[in-house]
Amino acid sequence: MRIAIIATPYPLSEIPSPPLGITYVAAAFLAAGAEVKIFDYVISGYSKEKLNKQLNDFQPDVVGAGSVTMNFYEAQKILRDVKSINPEVITMMGGPHVSFTAEETLKKYPEIDLILLGEAEETIGELLPHLKNIGKWENISGIAYRKEGGVFITGQRKFIADIDTLSQPARHLLSVTRYRALGFPVSMITGRGCPHSCIFCQGRRMVGAKIRRRRVENVLDEMEGILALGFERINIADDLFAADLERVKEICLGIRKRGLKFTWSAFARVDTVDQEMLKVMVDAGCDSVSFGVETGNEDMLKRIKKGIKLEQVRSAVKMCQEAGMIAHASFMVGLPGETKETLKQTEDFARSLNILYGYHFLAPFPGTTVREKVHKYDLEILTDNWDKYDANDAIVRTSALRPQDIRKFVSRYDNEVEEEWQRLLRGYENGANTPAENLQVEGHSRMQLSYRILKDDLIEKCGFVENSIFQGSQQNALIELCKRIAAQTGAAESVVNKTIGDFAHRGYLQAAVSGGDCIWKWVGND
Repeated sequence: MRIAIIATPYPLSEIPSPPLGITYVAAAFLAAGAEVKIFDYVISGYSKEKLNKQLNDFQPDVVGAGSVTMNFYEAQKILRDVKSINPEVITMMGGPHVSFTAEETLKKYPEIDLILLGEAEETIGELLPHLKNIGKWENISGIAYRKEGGVFITGQRKFIADIDTLSQPARHLLSVTRYRALGFPVSMITGRGCPHSCIFCQGRRMVGAKIRRRRVENVLDEMEGILALGFERINIADDLFAADLERVKEICLGIRKRGLKFTWSAFARVDTVDQEMLKVMVDAGCDSVSFGVETGNEDMLKRIKKGIKLEQVRSAVKMCQEAGMIAHASFMVGLPGETKETLKQTEDFARSLNILYGYHFLAPFPGTTVREKVHKYDLEILTDNWDKYDANDAIVRTSALRPQDIRKFVSRYDNEVEEEWQRLLRGYENGANTPAENLQVEGHSRMQLSYRILKDDLIEKCGFVENSIFQGSQQNALIELCKRIAAQTGAAESVVNKTIGDFAHRGYLQAAVSGGDCIWKWVGND
């Protein structure tokens, strides 16, 4: 059976790194005996015409899409296009959003035939032999589908007890060279589960309260596999990677024993790190840790059931600095009971840390306590337009704050960031920057350009260089490619030349000669 999996588009602001969830799903289908392709629209432009060609070339029996709340509509529209091209294809969707809105989703969107609920890997193993026999679906737990004019949910499947039984994520099915060109880190997890009860988070319901950890050797094998694909940076995305000192030490020692050379980052809670742990992580290549702090008000921390204290934040940040590690802090605005005073306390506290920090707007996702029990809080949810659930706009109000009040608070911070960025741009032009500041400007410009090249498929559109220009010289063809991309994007020629030249030098692009002409292409499985 052929399975096509859609990697649903993400905006650049959401750091479109290689998607983790769908590569676990792809690996599960492969392990069950299916032939699998990923139609990757994260780092390639989507169009119905492109989808039509991919469907005709691969002829899948099933097309699935993963999504979170903010890109649910994108996934739904792509599956609608699938059905319009071939109504016989079975369509499915998974991910946290549809797991908590299964009935509503199936009632409203006829283009979705089946929903995989929660952890899907074991469900896939049972479902694959019966995908074309809907009469068997009712015996498979962990799915939702239409039956006899209604929606039938087969019940929640138990969480996977031994996650070491899962296949390694099938990253080889992604457009690897494109992701390498974009340069974001590859996310991986060393375990699943979170015992904490933060009211704004889906995590506990999605992956369970019990922490299930992978064997250290299994984790190290995955790291080696990521590096073998050519990636140089990894982000450990566990909820609680840094909650077990001895295990962290084992993993870090394993990295060093195997001679794995890469830089990495991790998410962590401020109440689980200590000086010894951070030092061990630094010695193994970790250069930064991100903490979810959420608010600078102690009462608010209790209200959202974060389970930390502000003094623990200060202590964790200090320990990071002493270990030679960068600390990031993330804050959330628009929380239940938020007032101008609590926002000011958050601002003052964030500034006092003297580290990199940022703000997100509260997005009350389906499946979160704050959404399902909103009547218990000083909070009003203003929209169910899922496009707005990207944490980049105020979609709630409290008794003390309107959405515009919350936006105004964040805009002050955004304006400061923009002013600093403009200073760096001026310094780049007039020579006033430090070398590190110039690298920052060039890196940002390259990232923006790389994303444009990828999403607009500019290598495909501009990569054919006629013999009259090529004349047997790959350098001529490279110069011409750079000229065309500069004209298409309006980017500075120097940035284009460095970016495209680096792509070619690193082997992301290759020049194929055909009939005297030259064609630039991405290397690999594109």
